[in-house]
Amino acid sequence: MALAALITFGFVLFEGIAGYYANSLALLTDAAHNLTDVLALALSGYALHLAEQPPHAGKTFGYHRVGILAAMVNSSTLVAIALAIFFQAYQRLQSPTPVAADILTEVATAALAVNLLTAWLVHRGSDHDLNIRSAFIHLLGDVFATLGAIAAGIGIWFTGWMWLDPGASILIGLLILWNAWIILAETLDILLESTPRDIDMDAVIADALAVEGVLGIHDLHVWSISRNLRLLSAHVVTADITMSEGARIQRELHELLAHKHGINHATLQLEFGQCSSDALYCDIRARARRHHQ
Repeated sequence: MALAALITFGFVLFEGIAGYYANSLALLTDAAHNLTDVLALALSGYALHLAEQPPHAGKTFGYHRVGILAAMVNSSTLVAIALAIFFQAYQRLQSPTPVAADILTEVATAALAVNLLTAWLVHRGSDHDLNIRSAFIHLLGDVFATLGAIAAGIGIWFTGWMWLDPGASILIGLLILWNAWIILAETLDILLESTPRDIDMDAVIADALAVEGVLGIHDLHVWSISRNLRLLSAHVVTADITMSEGARIQRELHELLAHKHGINHATLQLEFGQCSSDALYCDIRARARRHHQ
């Protein structure tokens, strides 16, 4: 990630100067986006460092959510960049200015190579860590942005249509917005402690009830600390059994949740009694009100 940030920053300086001399909004737009990639990579790298710190009394879950906050900041900056691109492109469309198509095409081609290299460097781990994925999306967005700039340069070269330059910038901005929304939606889900989208709650319940000795489940909660750290808590109703039998039930449930549903941290409270079917998902506020009455 550090190498990708260093390479990207060096190219930002070159692309910004080239965009200024070519009078190309597409190149200047891409340079600005690349600059935010440097900041995104730096922020993601720092978040990864913090996430490795051990938990303590003040942070019993550790610092895993730092990466989620970094992903949110990265996606928010993408939205701001897209809006700035739309504004600049609108002004260019109102009064088109000459663009050096040859410089635009050559520099954009070089940018494509740099963006492909940096995206490849950061790709590892992006499937399992939302923080790394947000940085990867930044870089992948640049790949498509430079493809748009190359297409604009070739189009201007052959047709002389100067509106292709701001037109390419608008397409780049739309792509950036789409990428930002994907990351932002997932970070909000995690911060709101929503059930992870790839977990089928009906299947979790059915599999748990199929474990021998489990009579019912209630007060069930599933949420995420980070993209690959899922947690579950539940009350498990059993018959009046021995402690060793209860330990066996807990062990089988832990193995089932980890291997079949990717939930590696489960807190299971065994209890003897009747399970109320309407209390499957606990209403914490209602319980708090009853406690204070």
